[in-house]
Formats: sequence, structure tokens, C-alpha cells
Amino acid sequence: MAVARPMRRTSPITFILAAFLAFGFLVFLLSPSPSAATTTNADSSQQRREGAAENPLSPPTKPFLKSQPVRDDGYQAPPPVVHYNLNSLTSTSESAVKGERVLILTPLARFYQGFWDNVVKLSYPHELISIGFIVPNTKDGNTAVAALEEAIGKTQSGPVDSRFASVSILRQDFDPPLQSQDEKERHKLENQKKRRESMSRARNSLLFTTLGPDTSWVLWLDSDIVESPHSLIQDLTAHNAPVIVPNCYQRYYNNDKKKWDVRPYDFNSWIDSGSAQSLAESMGPDDILLEGYAELPTYRTLMAYLANTDDPNPKRVMELDGVGGTALMVKADVHRDGAMFPPFPFYHLVETEGFAKMAKRLGYQAFGLPDYFVYHFNE
Repeated sequence: MAVARPMRRTSPITFILAAFLAFGFLVFLLSPSPSAATTTNADSSQQRREGAAENPLSPPTKPFLKSQPVRDDGYQAPPPVVHYNLNSLTSTSESAVKGERVLILTPLARFYQGFWDNVVKLSYPHELISIGFIVPNTKDGNTAVAALEEAIGKTQSGPVDSRFASVSILRQDFDPPLQSQDEKERHKLENQKKRRESMSRARNSLLFTTLGPDTSWVLWLDSDIVESPHSLIQDLTAHNAPVIVPNCYQRYYNNDKKKWDVRPYDFNSWIDSGSAQSLAESMGPDDILLEGYAELPTYRTLMAYLANTDDPNPKRVMELDGVGGTALMVKADVHRDGAMFPPFPFYHLVETEGFAKMAKRLGYQAFGLPDYFVYHFNE
């Protein structure tokens, strides 16, 4: 009997290959998906790759990891044109989930190990954080830079997840008005105008040099803030406010109570008053209003005194007319729109209080968190 033509062309190898492919398909369907940790590590690596600078003209908020190719004639190829679409940049209440980049900026005259330890403990993804410092070009500044570089070196050579996207250190190109950084000297009334105008210049130099086109948030954090919640960035950005500031307190030993206690420290976050406005109207064009001095009774409502330390509600929010800069979170677009720290009397205000006024003139409201605390070093 003759065999059908199709059966004569069928080979046993065909059945073997079909069985092998079917087995492979089943293995693919039944194999477990990658673990959450693997996915997280992959996302972290991807974010670090996306954050890497591609040419020497990249802003200092990006780590420069790639070198330009050398052409056949031996010369280095010119850097490419880089395009940034600011319309796609977001600053939202879900900053960490959306991978929004944060720039921490710190004017630094003295180095406190507690400050750096506190920054390293921040739980916001470190690959999304860039840090910038500006230090006076003085003997004390040299000492501070040496200690700072040592601390940075340990962190940036440690575990990958602890490393920041980039760290920049700037040196001031002008002399500070005060040679002494003693707390009593810094806070004398007669030193405030020149000190705070100098601070404004330092803040602006730092801001304009380091603000990158992919920066969503700017956290101004003073170098003597040695304690804050590890979730500081997430907590502040969660309010989705253009400008927001926590309450700055200080821990100290209360001799009357014979135990450790807390007290207000920063009095620059306030609601304006009619008395302050009248006082400003009587001033000369170069005079400034300052808070916390008996010689200038402003009778403003100070956020420092509105805290409920017994039963705090960290999410309680209030509108402010002036802000302090000890821990100040700002949407980067507020700075891009022109709000900076006036080194001149702006409505008789300078530095951070002048910044709040300038931001408000641009249409941005400042907010405060009276029951959310960061702590200042106690000298």
C-alpha cells in the first residue's frame, strides 16, 4: 500500500523541535516574575543613568560620567547640543514616585558632622538628590571645606544607594562682612543688614550656578540643622506648595525643669501686621525691618510661637508673609520665574523674608508648618 505524500515528508526531528518549543513556552508562562527588590534596583540604576551628564556643559546637578570621543585628527569632539523640555518637568505631591529631582542648597561657614549625618539619613532616593554648598574664602572656610570633603568622600565611595547624584562646592568670590561666626556676634542688631545682604549674595550665587533644567524642587537647608525627620523631603513636597517651611526649634537643657527641653529658634516665618507696615512706611529707602529685636517692635504673628509641642499635628498648614531659610522647600519654577534673595532692601526686607515677598509679587503664596519641626545646633 502506498504511503500518503505528506507523511513521507514528515521527519522525527520536526516532532522533537515542536516538543522543545512547547516546553519552553510553558516554562516562560509558569516562571515567577522578578522580585520587587530587583525591579527597584533596576529603576534606581536607570535613574542614575538618566541623571548622568553627557558633556562638559551639563549643569553641576548632574554627575559627569561620560567623556567626549576623540576624532581621527586627534582633537576631542565638541560637545553636542543638548535639548531640555521644561514643559515636561513636574513638581508634585508625589515627588518620589514620579522621580522628581531635588537640589539641596546649603551656605556653609562651619562644618557640623551632625548636619551631614542628617542629610545622609534622608529617605528620599539619593539618586534623585543633588547637593550644592557655598563656602566663604576664609581660613575658617578652608577648615570647613576640608571636613566637608572628607565626609562627602566617605558617602560617595560607600554603598551605591547612599550616594547622591552629585555634590558641588563653591567658594565665595567676595569677603564676608563678619570674620567671626560666633552666634552672639552673628545676631547682633547692628550686624544684621550687612550680614543678611551678604547671605543673599551667597544664596543667589549658589542658586544661579547649580539650578539645573531637570531640577523640580530646591531645599534650602542651613548647615547647622542637625536633626530633621528622615522623610523631610517627602513630607514637605507632599503639600505641593510653591514655598513651604517647617518650624525651626532648638534642643537645650532647661535648668529650671532640670531636663532637656525645646525652644523656638527661627523667628523669620511670620504673618505681617499693621504695625510692621506702618513702621516700614516711616523708614528710609535703605532701611530694613528685622524680626526678634526689641528695637523694632513689629507685632507680627510669629509661627515659632504657634507650635503645639504637647500634641503636634505635623500636617497643619498656615499662610505666611515671611519665611526663614533654615529648612525652606521651594518649587524650582518659583526660582526660574525670578524669585531670588534680594541683597538690597525690597519693601524693606532682605534675604529669605525678601524672597517670600518677591515670590508673592510673582503670584506664589508661602506656607508654614507650625507643628513640623527641624532642630538647630545649640552652640
